[in-house]
Amino acid sequence: MVIKANKTEVYALGQHISMSVHKARRVIDQIRGRSYEETLMILELMPYRACYPIFKVVYSAAANASSLLGSNEADLVISKAQVNEGTTLKRLKLRARGRSYRIKKPTCHIMIVIKDISISDYEETFWLKPEKFFEKASMQELKKIKGKNQYKTRKEHYMYNNGGTWDKK
Repeated sequence: MVIKANKTEVYALGQHISMSVHKARRVIDQIRGRSYEETLMILELMPYRACYPIFKVVYSAAANASSLLGSNEADLVISKAQVNEGTTLKRLKLRARGRSYRIKKPTCHIMIVIKDISISDYEETFWLKPEKFFEKASMQELKKIKGKNQYKTRKEHYMYNNGGTWDKK
């Protein structure tokens, strides 16, 4: 299923893939935000079983982008990648003395959104206007600003958003 949200994004969806959500998310977290060619190399070299179905969905999304948007593979970036939980298949395993145990086989839905960066004009969004965000302010202007908008440089902005100087991951 393919839908163009705006004229630069296309997605591909793989449904009912027989795999746990946690195992697929481990791989999806590695490819989110990377370029298409880099993603294919990562997926080929990672040793997880989840890589092959994700590889197929990424390849399908790129084929959709090239057919619908006419984009080049070098300009594609994975803008959004998510794994949702699908239906759980319930099966019975026969045991001794006529008993049976229930087996749950989880499934997942993988969605990959690919964006063509050659078509779109990439602009970063800040909570202040960019021209005001990077200009040097005098001490009088700094005293007027209160609250969370007090940071004027990009480094201070990132440090404020991350909660400190170290990374929380």
